[in-house]
Amino acid sequence: MAETKETISFQVNGVERELEVSGSRNLLSVLRHELGLTGAKYGCGVGECGSCTVLLDGRAVRSCVVPVSTVAGRSVTTIEGLGSGDRLHPVQEAFLETQAFQCGYCTPGLIMSVVDLLQRKPDPTEPEIRDALAGNLCRCAPYPRIIRAAQLAAATMSSSGERHGDQ
Repeated sequence: MAETKETISFQVNGVERELEVSGSRNLLSVLRHELGLTGAKYGCGVGECGSCTVLLDGRAVRSCVVPVSTVAGRSVTTIEGLGSGDRLHPVQEAFLETQAFQCGYCTPGLIMSVVDLLQRKPDPTEPEIRDALAGNLCRCAPYPRIIRAAQLAAATMSSSGERHGDQ
């Protein structure tokens, strides 16, 4: 049976995109294969590990379980769309400063989850950070540094008045 394609228009990292794809495909595969945005990673494929996390209308979602048809008319931000020009987002800077990664595979998903948290809760407690990251798995396990990175980003963004969200 032939796959039925549909035209889907949505914004990705601030750029309007129009693609002809099967609406049943997941957002992750479209981002990676049609748009060349490989920051979100394929992990578990069932929305449990968080490696594929992106922002959809400013909220963290697991792109491996989001049918691309559901993003029509909406805004998607990937790790590639966080910074501006040659300047990293404060959460990315904090991850670098605290060395909150080892192999780096899960790092984009963790960063996107922290960005979502800080948009909703600019000064989260450690338990709130842990709760927000509960769906992001890291086999290398630098969790204390990840928590420090989230705290550092919150402090940096608060002191500078920055609120970087869906760009």
